Amino acid sequence: MNAPKFEKDRPAPVLSGDSARVDDRTQADDAARVVRLHEARGRLAAELAKVIVGQERVIDLMLTAMFSGGHCLLIGVPGLAKTLLVSTLARLLSLSFKRVQFTPDLMPSDITGTEIIQDDPVTGQRGFRFLRGPVFANMLLADEINRTPPKTQAALLEAMQERHVTVGDQTFPLPEPFFVLATQNPIEHEGTYPLPEAQLDRFMFSIQVRYPSEAEELEIMKRTTDPRAVVLAQVLAAAEIRELQAIVPRVPAGDHVYRFALRLVRRTRPEEPDAPPYVKECLSWGAGPRAAQYLMIGAKARAILQGRFCATTEDVAAVAEPVLAHRLVTNFNAGAEGVTPASIVARILAEVPRGAAEPL
Repeated sequence: MNAPKFEKDRPAPVLSGDSARVDDRTQADDAARVVRLHEARGRLAAELAKVIVGQERVIDLMLTAMFSGGHCLLIGVPGLAKTLLVSTLARLLSLSFKRVQFTPDLMPSDITGTEIIQDDPVTGQRGFRFLRGPVFANMLLADEINRTPPKTQAALLEAMQERHVTVGDQTFPLPEPFFVLATQNPIEHEGTYPLPEAQLDRFMFSIQVRYPSEAEELEIMKRTTDPRAVVLAQVLAAAEIRELQAIVPRVPAGDHVYRFALRLVRRTRPEEPDAPPYVKECLSWGAGPRAAQYLMIGAKARAILQGRFCATTEDVAAVAEPVLAHRLVTNFNAGAEGVTPASIVARILAEVPRGAAEPL
């Protein structure tokens, strides 16, 4: 395996004495962690392949989001092993896992938890005790999140954003790492409550889970009708994941990489003077500043997952569609012409140069 590559064009800080030695040690430690994460990614892929057939892109995006500290929305029809994928990943990472089936009668307290009255066996007095809900897990699967009313959706999305639950005058922190995977069925619309755009913006990625190929589906049929048990090996523990998550923000990127990500986001906004004509015709609203942040943090996480300690414009382009598509609001013109947010992102990607860019 090749050693991780560091950005050559980045000017080294002028340090001396103890400061220089500390900086060298930090860089060496980060390089070692990048190698370990790259190796862990290979082991994760190998272990997941024992259970999950195909879906390599979905797995890569999930790992990228997890090491970025973000959450994912999985969109796909039933039966594509979304639940199995999440539960298997939780086992490989030695994380606590909970699943919530979202229904129209689900209440916010069913997710976050509730206070109950309990007798003290010593004093005999009654008092309130907080009974924690399923959100207190490292990995939470919110199945069919669009089947529950906005009040319950908001309770989960607030926990995702704030990383804690408040009940009365008490605040309870969520476990770290904390990762939410929500699923949505794209073919059913009756009895659903679509997530508002402001809530969709809380998800780092929106991932389309597609049908398997013919060969993959044949392999799925064979595996699921075979009684032999699959033995999985743990790859990473929760403490190791938190340690590796701390590296991601420190991954360097050239100024032209930041400008490339910024140009992608700003070209999705129809009110911008240099927005393409098709954006002004087909979009009511473009992506906000959080999209630019997620583009860069996702690019950095993708880089270290591939064993590189330097993010590039190719890394930004690789995460552009899952970051941007669910943040674009199309209008009637787009619907009439069959234009989708994903197709708009693909067109913008093809037009924005990926080399060193001129100042904005």
